[in-house]
Amino acid sequence: MIDARCSCGALSLSLPGPSRLVVACHCLDCQRRTGAPFGVGAFYAAETVTISGVCKSYVRTAMSGGKVCRYFCPDCGSTVYWQADNLPDMIGVAVGAIADPDFPAPVRSVFEQSKHAWVEIGGSVEHFEQSSARKSSG
Repeated sequence: MIDARCSCGALSLSLPGPSRLVVACHCLDCQRRTGAPFGVGAFYAAETVTISGVCKSYVRTAMSGGKVCRYFCPDCGSTVYWQADNLPDMIGVAVGAIADPDFPAPVRSVFEQSKHAWVEIGGSVEHFEQSSARKSSG
């Protein structure tokens, strides 16, 4: 088990271990959410994540037209996780909230249409101009 938590520690997630689906996202919303040129999220099946503490949420409309709900600490403001309409059974966890320099690198880089020109995501990474998410057919 590993933990992800906000800056003050009031909101935390218990995760089953490193994720195989780690995604660097360059969309403008992730840039604004993180205050950095991209965000990195690790995705987990929702039933494998235990959430502790109080959070606030903010819902926005994604470029796909679906909703994304971000959950953050009401005390320190750190975004710790999110859920998106296009991946209803998954929870995205901010890799920065895991704070482990040995955490796996991204396997996908998405919304590269708005990637800063000086950012390079190397290695064996799949690159997408837009989203790589596949809509569920349910």
